[in-house]
Amino acid sequence: MDYSEIEQLYIISERKINEVSTAFHRYLFNQINWENRIIGIKGGGGVGKTTLMLQHIKEAFPDRNKVLYVRLDNMWFKTHNLMDLIEYHYTHGGTHIFLDEVHHLKHWAEYIKSCYDDYNDLHVVYTGSSMLDISRHEVDLGRRQRIYTLHCMSFREYLNFEGYEIGEAISLENLLKEHTQISARITRDKKILPLFDAYLEHGCYPFYKEKGDSFNERLHGVVLHVLENDLPQVEDVSYTTVEKTKRMLMILAERVPFMPKMAELYRELETNRENGMRMLGLLAKAGLLPLYSHEVINLNSLNKPDKLYLDNTNLMYCLSTHIDKGTLRETFFYNQLHNVAEVLMPKQGDFMINRKYLFEVGGKGKTFDQIRDEPDSFLAIADIESGHFNRIPLWLFGLLY
Repeated sequence: MDYSEIEQLYIISERKINEVSTAFHRYLFNQINWENRIIGIKGGGGVGKTTLMLQHIKEAFPDRNKVLYVRLDNMWFKTHNLMDLIEYHYTHGGTHIFLDEVHHLKHWAEYIKSCYDDYNDLHVVYTGSSMLDISRHEVDLGRRQRIYTLHCMSFREYLNFEGYEIGEAISLENLLKEHTQISARITRDKKILPLFDAYLEHGCYPFYKEKGDSFNERLHGVVLHVLENDLPQVEDVSYTTVEKTKRMLMILAERVPFMPKMAELYRELETNRENGMRMLGLLAKAGLLPLYSHEVINLNSLNKPDKLYLDNTNLMYCLSTHIDKGTLRETFFYNQLHNVAEVLMPKQGDFMINRKYLFEVGGKGKTFDQIRDEPDSFLAIADIESGHFNRIPLWLFGLLY
């Protein structure tokens, strides 16, 4: 292979690196140990994995001859082999290669294993928008790699992105103990509730600031891309199954958090229980529809969950025709907490966190009646700036990462 065959890839790499803004970093940026030889970054579509990689390259590599960024859905790979590109890059002084959207390349895990085994000082960072694909291959790559997950933006990140200096993430334990002081500090110079409402509607994805199509149109496109493009790359699914999975998502988006009668849902989708449960599992693995139950759910041997939530409140506004305030509040709480803790359904109350802290979520009139006698019980209250004792403003739970 000579340079003329790959020149365009290097040109695209340099352009993408130069264009990326480094004004705002996602929470994961400083948590990654970039010295690891093999790094995998997984997460849902549109959360900023590509931007995170490009930012690191721009800030860490003044000598661009040592680094190459490439998307594996580039048409170049229809007629060329990734290992030939890696061989050229390595033998011409390259020390790092960044592979975006690895699930678009068959046998990607074997390629990355070969990089580790055959190029002793080559560093590989890769992303995959399908959490399912990367998780399935973690055992094959074993101790060779370090896997990180990038979640949707937290409310804390949204505030920082909007130019408000909020500070570092707060642990759940500190939040429960010091929420009055924390809320007083943050609300001293800003009206937090309008900012919170804006976040619920459009703040979970960093592309909300980009020009072009409306935010909901862009988010709808992300959902379609995950189901129509990413899913068939990593699962043996037919066109009919993809279409029925899309329809299932839209049906359930109107009914969350309550589980419909599954037999009726299967009839509506013209499918059976086995295929219906598989489609439900695909939506969960794609990061679109978390499944909520009394115990941790194994997505590889899925049973019917007790409740459903869309992954975040932005998806509610995008996919639902009616926004129920109670469901909106619970979706926010579940999303922010399950990204940092174990969240289970308790016998009493709304959420059990780390098998210790019990929460009810509601509006200003919410009382402790349902959980009054339960230890370590709290109320997460919407539409208040500050709380007292075990009544905590709902928005504060967006500061956990």
